[in-house]
Amino acid sequence: MAERRIRISSPTALLAVVPVLLGFEPGNSMVVIGTERPGAEVRLTLRYDLPDPALAGAVARHAVSVLSAQRVHATLAVGYGPEHLVSPVADALRDLAPRAGITVTELLRAEGQRFWSYVCTDPACCPSEGTPFDITDHPAARAMAAADGARVLGSREDLAATVQPVTGDVAERMLKATREAEDHVAAAVEKVARSGRKAAVRRLIAAIGLPAVSEAVSRYRGGGRLNLEEVAWLTVMLRDLRVRDDAWARMRPEHREAHRRLWTDLTRLARPGYVRAPAALLAFVAWQSGNGALANVALDRALADDPYYSMAVLLREVIDSGAPPSLARLPMTPDDVAASYDALDANREASDEAGDDAGSQASDEAGSDPGEEATQDVSDEPAGPQDG
Repeated sequence: MAERRIRISSPTALLAVVPVLLGFEPGNSMVVIGTERPGAEVRLTLRYDLPDPALAGAVARHAVSVLSAQRVHATLAVGYGPEHLVSPVADALRDLAPRAGITVTELLRAEGQRFWSYVCTDPACCPSEGTPFDITDHPAARAMAAADGARVLGSREDLAATVQPVTGDVAERMLKATREAEDHVAAAVEKVARSGRKAAVRRLIAAIGLPAVSEAVSRYRGGGRLNLEEVAWLTVMLRDLRVRDDAWARMRPEHREAHRRLWTDLTRLARPGYVRAPAALLAFVAWQSGNGALANVALDRALADDPYYSMAVLLREVIDSGAPPSLARLPMTPDDVAASYDALDANREASDEAGDDAGSQASDEAGSDPGEEATQDVSDEPAGPQDG
């Protein structure tokens, strides 16, 4: 992510920058920005829905704990909404932050194109009726948008809508294509499973899934897109952990915009039961790009599809902790992923063979015909890629 150096020299400049940091216009929210010296660079941005006033302390405690964990010693905050909701959080933040060694350099409330400061007590510059502001085409917001190519949506709901499932004819065609992909995979797996070797099934899934991932990533990096049949095939393949981890390992940050398009398309097009992997991958790419808001709405989709999906659960914990995008490193290279799964399959195959040998010995001792072919129980091997 390109480094941005935008000077925030006034409350109005701060109010202009916040929507660009979030990617949408906040409403009924408390936005907490952690900064560090020299230059008061922005380290992290947290946004909370304004709670019932009784829960204001919990919001402030969480924000302070995240700032402290990230060793951030200065913060700016803006509450968007009515005074009876913003002030309890602002008061709790002003009380708790200094105790943790965190300086609150600015704390505003914004409502109806006016702002009020909780740290300014001079009525000459901070009147009780509030200060009018207009951030339309503000230079700070323009500079940030130009640096990132960002656009500001009207609300968090508008942002969430960018990853919602498709409807109508496209949804019906995707459902049909997904069922066809399921049938093809099930037939191929059933044929290979007759060998009685679970590793052979896993190798089959890798053999057809990994090229699909590689082609999709290359296509989007080149500016193209997948057709619905290719999307359906890939969403089915991504249920396999090896295929998903190979995709994860290909998310190099210099191609983040292409990757965002890829996983946004798959998150919107995937049918129920197949959303979790592409949505979690979209969340990783968004976090990697410093877009925590998009990461969170993508995780909402992933966890709605499967509340226990491990990649999504892990990412939610990491992002909620305020971990910066610099920590969004790739877990492995594609070669590392391949080596790891090949070693795992080799161990499993050796274990299966050892089990066959032990079973044969037991049959001999029981007096069974040594020429009789044993029946292999493969009922625990699914007829398709596995869930994570």
